[in-house]
Amino acid sequence: MTVITQVQDLRRLAQQRVPRMFYDYVDSGSWTESTYRANEADFQSIKLRQRVAVNMENRSTATTMVGQDVAMPVALAPTGFCGMQSADGEIKAARAAERFGVPFTLSTMSICSIEDVAAATSSPFWFQLYMMKDRGFMERLIARAQTAHCSALVVTLDLQILGQRHKDLKNGLSAPPKLTLANIANMLTKPRWGLGMLGTKRHGFGNIVGHVQGVDNMGSLSEWTAKQFDPALSWDDVAWIKKRWGGKIIVKGIQDVEDARLAVASGADALIVSNHGGRQLDGAQSSIQALPAIVDAVGGQIEVHMDGGIRSGQDVLKAVALGAKGTYIGRAFLYGLGAMGEAGVDKVLQIIHKELDLTMAFCGHTKIGHVDKNILLPGTF
Repeated sequence: MTVITQVQDLRRLAQQRVPRMFYDYVDSGSWTESTYRANEADFQSIKLRQRVAVNMENRSTATTMVGQDVAMPVALAPTGFCGMQSADGEIKAARAAERFGVPFTLSTMSICSIEDVAAATSSPFWFQLYMMKDRGFMERLIARAQTAHCSALVVTLDLQILGQRHKDLKNGLSAPPKLTLANIANMLTKPRWGLGMLGTKRHGFGNIVGHVQGVDNMGSLSEWTAKQFDPALSWDDVAWIKKRWGGKIIVKGIQDVEDARLAVASGADALIVSNHGGRQLDGAQSSIQALPAIVDAVGGQIEVHMDGGIRSGQDVLKAVALGAKGTYIGRAFLYGLGAMGEAGVDKVLQIIHKELDLTMAFCGHTKIGHVDKNILLPGTF
């Protein structure tokens, strides 16, 4: 049996256990995938300063994100098709996050619905919102998140149009998967995944099917979603959402300083420096490269978070050192979910926390709130 010591171990295991179209959905980017690769690689060029003969006792990674206590500055990012990595995947991930004491963010394009996750957990989770043309549906979706006592709304701004993702197009990505000969043959090689899927009724997009008039099957859903992402999205829409939500709002997809200033002006509580995991504009800056300028410009006015490329606790520490008040893991927890289900998400959180804690100690700190750029070697960031 494989001894799991790092996220990469779970990545390899997920590739063995998850059908190709769903593994590729996680482990790919748009066009040439240059930004997808840079998100991860650019962390490696940042070097740490090791300190010795300092008291390393009584360490704590606890902090807050948008006023919420967290065991470490990490949240589970909103990811579509989560419930296709493992049966009822959103419920499994939410329960693991709740146990560990970090936020779970449910995607609009989740397989399990808001109500499914609320019924399976006792702590508030966050909900991610895509702006769609059907404003009646948007209002109902916001109301459902309120009823479920979601404690923050994450508004994604960088998916007005869809980036070209070659692997998804070639695989014919869908939920449930289209039963082509190639897909059936591949799924037959993943018996653990197949047995799990046979044990759940959740195979489509639970937040949409049955909640939109005329959308009651996968054919009508595909037609509806193809027309719904709103290319006319503007900051006025963020104001529209804020008025109806009334709670904490985090805006996701900020890469440019000017957009960061507009996020501050919108009244958002936090922004996420993000390039959608390298799945939208290929050739964009990596998130960790974009982070410092945005922190310098608006870090005193709004809470700055980041996602993209985080595969270890060292990556989390480097982001915090560069000014991030919180980070998000997407692919990392999905690897765990695909590899081992709920236990895999537990394992990812444990691995990242241990790496964060030990690295913080090696850099001479015992409290995550005291970490700053002084732990980094000048010239490497």
